[in-house]
Amino acid sequence: MDEHGGFGAMLARLLEYRGPGAGEWAAGPEFDGVLAGAEPTEAWLRHLAPLLGLHEADLLILAGRPVPDELAPGDPGAASSVARLVQDAVHLTPERRGEVLRFVRAFPAAPHTGGGEWDWTAGDRSGPGHRLMRMVACRNLARAGTAYVMAVLTPSYLSATTWVGIARGAVELTSRLVTDIATVLGIDPGALAALVGVVLPEPPPAREPEAADGAALLWAARRLSAEQALEAAELAKRLRGANSSYYQVDLPGTRAAQRLRRS
Repeated sequence: MDEHGGFGAMLARLLEYRGPGAGEWAAGPEFDGVLAGAEPTEAWLRHLAPLLGLHEADLLILAGRPVPDELAPGDPGAASSVARLVQDAVHLTPERRGEVLRFVRAFPAAPHTGGGEWDWTAGDRSGPGHRLMRMVACRNLARAGTAYVMAVLTPSYLSATTWVGIARGAVELTSRLVTDIATVLGIDPGALAALVGVVLPEPPPAREPEAADGAALLWAARRLSAEQALEAAELAKRLRGANSSYYQVDLPGTRAAQRLRRS
């Protein structure tokens, strides 16, 4: 049980957010038991995750559970290359981003190494900030990589120390932060806000293509070995050509503004 009422309360808020057409997941004796305060089993959570449109690892983290090795990042040594891969790839054209994503998905998943070294979010696992940052870390983003990718994909240009503070509950989890974390995770911000009990003052804008592709690439790259991630990062940098010497902060927002001015 956490400050926002436990996992049953999370589901109740999500059900309220999604409304009457929530779907088949909002039924059954185990669902009713969890709403009443029963602890869900790992098997049930893993069955429920795709029905909610979530990855299994993400729902286990939201429920405060450990992430099994088969769902964890493949190689913590790949983390720095994964961050550079995403930062470079989102600066490419849609066609080139697709090329990089296909390249990454063609790799076989690396065997899991390093135990729990991917999880840098030490602290109380019951807090919403900690759970969201564990979801980010489960994309094989280390502290610095989190700061870099967040700065490129969202308006949240914050230090690595600040993201650690969010994980530890020392920094307030604002609606802006929830929206931006949802962007990097590739999750509906309204649904994520409901799950962690944060109220969004207004509906977030539609996700820009660069942000959607960045989130998809980040998830696909999480199981790469260090060697595979380096090869993919070098491809993305090579495709950028002469423009690879800089990164645009809040790239999706900048591109959206440019498109608006041209229309």
